[in-house]
Amino acid sequence: MKTSEIRELTDQELVERIDNEQVTLTRMRMNHTVSPLDNPLQLKFARRVLARLKTEKKKRELSENQTSK
Repeated sequence: MKTSEIRELTDQELVERIDNEQVTLTRMRMNHTVSPLDNPLQLKFARRVLARLKTEKKKRELSENQTSK
């Protein structure tokens, strides 16, 4: 998921997407522990997408705090 796509999400969609990505990453890690994934780079990409989502959420929270002061 690209950064431009993430910016277009609403706050509710962003939170839901973060939850889904965390569940997906956890499942991938568990599956990889039991039997190796076909493409272990999927873990890297999932981790990065989750980080991008969390970064956008934090950025929105900070900008909201700035405007409310």
